[in-house]
Amino acid sequence: MARKGLAALACMAAATLTITVAPAAEAAPKTYKNCTALNKVYKHGVGKPGARDKTSGRPVTNFKKSTALYKANKKSDRDGDGIACEKR
Repeated sequence: MARKGLAALACMAAATLTITVAPAAEAAPKTYKNCTALNKVYKHGVGKPGARDKTSGRPVTNFKKSTALYKANKKSDRDGDGIACEKR
């Protein structure tokens, strides 16, 4: 009988025990030194979703779309079109 009481007590303790797990911190987007370094990883550049390449020729459309990554490398967006280091 004592075992049943102890088992019931253990079950109640387990049922009331709550474990709080903090969400993993997201890694900060990498800032690249220049376009050469960025283009080694993202061949066609990095831009905000919905950005349009300013060009007189055929625009680049296959760049990596990421607002956070673009913001980290915004200094490399020379023409201000929302795409850093665009390249065909």
